[in-house]
Amino acid sequence: MKADSIERATLEPTPEALTNPLRRYWLATRPPFLTVTVAGFMLGVAYALYQGAPLSWATALLTLIGATSIHAAINVLNDYYDALNGSDTHNEERIFPFTGGSRFIQNKVLTETQTLHYGLTLLACGICIGLVLSFASHLSLLAIGAIGVFIGWAYSAPPFKLNSRGWGEPCVALGFGILIPLGTDFVQRQSWDWELLLLCLPYGLLVTNILYINQFPDRVADASAGKSHWVVRLGPERGKWIYVANVFAATGILLIAVIVGIAPAIALLSLLPLVIAARAAAYLIQYAGQSARLVIPIKLTIASALAHGLTLAAILAFVAPVR
Repeated sequence: MKADSIERATLEPTPEALTNPLRRYWLATRPPFLTVTVAGFMLGVAYALYQGAPLSWATALLTLIGATSIHAAINVLNDYYDALNGSDTHNEERIFPFTGGSRFIQNKVLTETQTLHYGLTLLACGICIGLVLSFASHLSLLAIGAIGVFIGWAYSAPPFKLNSRGWGEPCVALGFGILIPLGTDFVQRQSWDWELLLLCLPYGLLVTNILYINQFPDRVADASAGKSHWVVRLGPERGKWIYVANVFAATGILLIAVIVGIAPAIALLSLLPLVIAARAAAYLIQYAGQSARLVIPIKLTIASALAHGLTLAAILAFVAPVR
């Protein structure tokens, strides 16, 4: 057995290590990745405060639980559908825990049926919370929720399989850079503010790069399973430039948001974490075709997205008018 295979085997979940059902089902949601939903939520809350709205702790907490439930459901259902198409099963270049799925089905921690039922249960919980928030605020919130649920489910599920058709990246940018912040802000202020789209889209692009770079180690297995996302279509040498373009686009969009007055000038400090993203881009440019060398840029990509989102949220909350 190769050294990297031995290392993966010691890190990946096993039934023996996860006898506690609460811990088993919690880890099946891939909790570290749920932090991107938390950061998007905080951007929405911070923007509402920046616009002078008082914070409703009850609705904010419900929003966070609902959004996180939907994201957790998407992660679990993605594992289920990737088990069905075989991409996770035959992934020999995965970098656990970042790529290749949670391994819960492959390592027999959960069955396919258990995974499907769990994902659908989480999805139902998120939908119920969304309905409560919609009736408590305004029914137009249902549109945001419906779009989020649809793209989350259709991301992996047939017949749509959006990620397999090259629509995965736009779905991630839309979900994390627009729907979560926009919906969170609406719950707090009871009004739509489309300027928030320009302010939060950079965060969405940086989160998109998390998905995008994770597809480089998975590209061989994904191609064999018929998942024709952009890394598979372009190959690593051409595909790496999309990652770079997203970093530049995130920088430019936030600059525009400050120039046109949507955000204060101090918000430019949230561009500092993009230095981390630039470092990750440099790694990817050099090692795009070498899966084993991508651990560092994957970690840097996650760190840059979270640091940018949380920094921008903290700045907006800090300069918010005192009530």
